[in-house]
This record gives sequence, structure tokens and C-alpha cells, in this order.
Amino acid sequence: MTKRHIGRNGAPVWANMHNTSNEGEFTMRAKAVLGVIVMLFAMVQVGHAATNDGIQKYFNDAAGKVKAAADPVQKREILSTSLQHMTTALDKVERMPMVSTEDRAGINRLKTDIQGKQDELAGAKGYQRVPDAQLNDFSDYVVQDMEQAPETVTISVVTLLVILLILVILLH
Repeated sequence: MTKRHIGRNGAPVWANMHNTSNEGEFTMRAKAVLGVIVMLFAMVQVGHAATNDGIQKYFNDAAGKVKAAADPVQKREILSTSLQHMTTALDKVERMPMVSTEDRAGINRLKTDIQGKQDELAGAKGYQRVPDAQLNDFSDYVVQDMEQAPETVTISVVTLLVILLILVILLH
């Protein structure tokens, strides 16, 4: 004897199965889901832009301090410290287990670029030391290079946010 699932009206349960939702309800749900997806995409784009802006603002602020300082030793120290803080933030983020392989590669490229700027500033590793009279220009160069970094270095929004948070912590 074969068992069958019998519904209240005596017919097999599967015989009573039909689409009980109306078409308008489905369309509204689809629109709502599509709207949420579009909003999430927009938020990611805005978050990415805001995070990049935050890192660029960090270097813009450093360049402003360099230009406001009269003493070349102080200018050099401001630049060195800002580059070192960024390197420290990148090191901390790179060691986090949540960071993807792709993000680690992007972080390494950024760290290499920043290390090159530190070496140039100090006149290390074959670089000619940035002359005192050109420290303002060098600070502008650092800002410009960091503005172009998102085009050459790919790091996820989450990782960029963590880098920015660590920078904020290092500065306070």
C-alpha cells in the first residue's frame, strides 16, 4: 500500500498546491529586493570613495602642516611621521586574518610605494635626499601619488576602512 499525503478535502496535498500569492505582491517584492541591491551597491561605492577621501585627507593634512612649518627639520619630521603612521596602519591591517590575498597584495604594493617615499625623503637605498627647499613640493607629490593610488592599487572597502580607523587611532 502506498502512502499518500491527503489534504483536508480528501485530495492529495500536491493537488491543492497552486500559486496563492498574487502577481502584484511578487512584483512589489522584486522591486524592493532590487532597490535594496541598488542601495547596497551605491553604499559600497560611497564607502569606497569616502575611505579613499579619508586617506587622501590624511596626506593633505600632512602636506598642509609641512607647508605651515618654517623649519626644514620639522617639515621632514612631519613627512616622515605621516608616512610611518601609514606604514604602521598597513602592517597592522595586513596581519589581520580577515584580509584577503588580493588585499594583502594591494597593501604590499602600497607599502612598497610608501617605503620608496620614505627612502627618498631620507636619502636612503640609493635615493638622493629631498633637498630642504623642495620639501613642500615633495609633500604635494606624496598627496598626488596617494590620490592616484586607487587606480593602481586595489584594496577592498572593508580593508580601507580598517586602515583609516587605525590611522585615526595612531593620531590620537
